[in-house]
Amino acid sequence: MPWIKTIDPSEATGLLKEAYDWQAERLGEPTEFTILGSLYPEIVMERLRLYRAVEGCPSGLAPGERQLAAYVASMMNGTGHCASGLRVKLPTLDVPQATIDAVTRDAANVRTGDERLDTILRYAARLSQQPIAVTADDVDSLRSVGLDDLDILDLNDIVAYYCYINRVANGLGLLTEIPAEHALSALPK
Repeated sequence: MPWIKTIDPSEATGLLKEAYDWQAERLGEPTEFTILGSLYPEIVMERLRLYRAVEGCPSGLAPGERQLAAYVASMMNGTGHCASGLRVKLPTLDVPQATIDAVTRDAANVRTGDERLDTILRYAARLSQQPIAVTADDVDSLRSVGLDDLDILDLNDIVAYYCYINRVANGLGLLTEIPAEHALSALPK
């Protein structure tokens, strides 16, 4: 139960109803996170658009790399709501359970033995918790393991997006776990 009032989908009108319906096309209902912003319909719609844009970046990052970076951000920020959905997604992206478990135990210090992945996850952890400490050397490290500038932009965007939604969820009391069926298809069409 969030700590602020929300508008139930059955009571939504106008832009809010449009946003709810857009997400419900995939899920049958809007998510708890979507409903959390319902007092300000414009933010609900823009969050859905931003989610779709961030998830749709045509970079060379593998889906598992992207979602692991998001998982690191959610774990670093203590956001069980977002982390729960990512834990459901990661195995469907062929991420080894041992890697998921390692991030769950210590997101700030994950060592998988894969230099590229470890560099991506270190960047995700630093950007999540110490954004002021990110330097050009961090970006150069990403380049040294094969990421190009679009890949780096995508990584930065996915981590920054999750840090944003983590703070919305944590700051307004969205503490539930995401249902598995929502975790796999919450992205609007």
